[in-house]
Amino acid sequence: MRLVGPLVVGLALFARPAFAADKQIRPLIALSFAGSTTYVDLEKGVGERHGIIGVQGAVLGNIVGIEVDVARASGLFQTEPGLGESPLVLHSNVVTATGSVVIAAPRRLTEYTLRPYFVAGAGAMRVSVDHPFGVLPIRDTVGVYNLGGGVIGFLTTRVGVAWDVRRFSTLKGAPPPTAVTTGGRLAFWRASMALVIRY
Repeated sequence: MRLVGPLVVGLALFARPAFAADKQIRPLIALSFAGSTTYVDLEKGVGERHGIIGVQGAVLGNIVGIEVDVARASGLFQTEPGLGESPLVLHSNVVTATGSVVIAAPRRLTEYTLRPYFVAGAGAMRVSVDHPFGVLPIRDTVGVYNLGGGVIGFLTTRVGVAWDVRRFSTLKGAPPPTAVTTGGRLAFWRASMALVIRY
């Protein structure tokens, strides 16, 4: 998590004029898909779809803004066991915390329609996995980037909805040849829908 603080401060300085503009809180629900990893993934669960919950805080100017995103994916390394099968993974969680720059269509041109945006940033990812009998536990914090885009539409002057798709991937170099419990690679796509509240 040490990467997030300096990153957010830097983004805030970069986008300082945006702080007089549109401030938003966005609780979100999402699905992960098309994931891959070099961590120990006994149930091959990372490539499956998993639910994610999170929250974003954003400040958008006419075009440029900043965003902080914190989200948690429970069970990312798990699948539903078959009848009579014992799970190979007891618990698993992946938490991401990122700060991003947002480039959006000009507000004055999209006030009464959907406003598309592009987002790119970086931060930290915490990976936790517990296997039976304490074998091969994973407790790893690594750098992560996110890249994607979406649209925002407002139902009233204060409340709206946002949809976006973005990719999260660790900042590691070339993956090791075999599965690991620390220092591995993890990447997945996230499709989300958020309630947008202006304040």
